Amino acid sequence: MELRTGRHVVFMLHAHLVFTTKRRGKVLTAQHLERLKTIFQEVCADFEVELREFNGESDHVHLLVNYPPKVRLSELVNSLKGVSSRRLKQEFPAIKAFWSVRKSRGVLWTPSYFAGSVGGSPLSVLKQYIEQQKRAATSSP
Repeated sequence: MELRTGRHVVFMLHAHLVFTTKRRGKVLTAQHLERLKTIFQEVCADFEVELREFNGESDHVHLLVNYPPKVRLSELVNSLKGVSSRRLKQEFPAIKAFWSVRKSRGVLWTPSYFAGSVGGSPLSVLKQYIEQQKRAATSSP
């Protein structure tokens, strides 16, 4: 049990986040997932959030975050999705040509997301679940 502290708070808040690609398009490759992990770590650092675990498949990603009480998860999610979409499309132009992104006028992620608080089961169980997600193939779309 790792407790974090702030100026007037001791906390241990974890959330499981899931983002899916628009139209469940099989857009993400292993290379994209590696880049997404770095982007998500950078955005999390800006919010003083720890990205504890990350993995995904070609049409969705899972994140396990440890966040302070001052962070609004909806704002964190908006930033994670917005920054990652913009950077991936800049760095991997082929993503823009993928059918699900093209049909959605350049949108990578669905506007919806899953956010679940973690606490009932041991974090190791959730961490193992995320680690066991299948990685996408290494070829680009």
